[in-house]
Amino acid sequence: MIATIVSPRLLLVGGTAVTQVGEVLAKLGLSRPFVVTDPFLASSGTVERVLGPLRARGIDPPVFSDTVPDPTDTVVEAGVKRLAGSDADCLIGFGGGSPMDTAKAMAILAAGGGKMRDWKVPAAADMAALPIIAIPTTAGTGSEATRFTVVTDTERNEKMLIAGLAALPAAAIVDHTLTHSVPPRTTADTGIDSLTHALEAYVSKRANPYSDAMALRAMALIARNLRTAYADPRNEAAREAMMLGATLAGLAFSNSSVALVHGISRPIGAHFHVAHGLSNAMLLPTVTRFSLNAALPRYAEAARAMGVARAEDDDAAAGARLIVELDALNRDLAVPSPRSYGLDERRWNDLLPLMADQALASGSPANNPRVPTKEEIIALYREAWG
Repeated sequence: MIATIVSPRLLLVGGTAVTQVGEVLAKLGLSRPFVVTDPFLASSGTVERVLGPLRARGIDPPVFSDTVPDPTDTVVEAGVKRLAGSDADCLIGFGGGSPMDTAKAMAILAAGGGKMRDWKVPAAADMAALPIIAIPTTAGTGSEATRFTVVTDTERNEKMLIAGLAALPAAAIVDHTLTHSVPPRTTADTGIDSLTHALEAYVSKRANPYSDAMALRAMALIARNLRTAYADPRNEAAREAMMLGATLAGLAFSNSSVALVHGISRPIGAHFHVAHGLSNAMLLPTVTRFSLNAALPRYAEAARAMGVARAEDDDAAAGARLIVELDALNRDLAVPSPRSYGLDERRWNDLLPLMADQALASGSPANNPRVPTKEEIIALYREAWG
């Protein structure tokens, strides 16, 4: 087996690492960043955590803060227009998955032109206009370490997976102190999102020894610290472990793949505007039950890594313990079902065939240990409804 491994050229990991953003630019021979963030981080002053150290080095970058929770092609196009009016030599994505994904998409569209849909999988988005420095403020998406971005096609109401070396940051600054003020709901949803990244990377048909190592360590860190980070947001050790776990999970799925959870999650986000991490959390137990016996040894080893099964448990017992734990985690973190979240049931049912088609077209379900039919995906949506 030959595995192609990709990762950022430079990873700076640790508390207050963001203060060294200027040094990171200098190491890469860069000096004119264009910062992409979101409206809250801009209005709350949090973006000063990155702008302050840059200004101290005489760098006063333009800031694009019009990103939206689920990046859209229209926002990306607006960002590219702003970028074209600057003399930037790099992009800094500062925030959760949305600003980082927007920065990635801007780099791709600025280089390749056309429409964002021209670059969705199976197209290879390998040419970027500018390098990206990713600075996450949540412990969840892992986007700082991946070759993926997800953008919504507003005309077709479709979340598009875009993959290629152009989406891979040149550097990532992983500073857990940026997550201390993240609200519990976001901590829960992004935490389960990162757990999903690691678990799906481990059971994916594209798994390899490198992604396995990253995924197993990520699951160990996340499973043992997510509840603490949720209940005690200022717990330094838990926050640090969650941030590292999210980055390792990003490295895992970037070098393996995601699978069925993500495949059927994206249409929920596109049609109902449910946050990506939350829609993954809604689906994870249901999809894992569906997939369990198709890769039982792998799911069992994941349960052992997470600390929810004992070394002496056989695979069947360990797999059963994993399902129990995923259900318990959703209860403990107050993850709603689509029904209790308040989605419209009639619209949900009417859209099931289209959502199933979009899930299959994304390619992610094909990486799952048990590859579903369209009818089985519709059944999974019905089961997850609650």
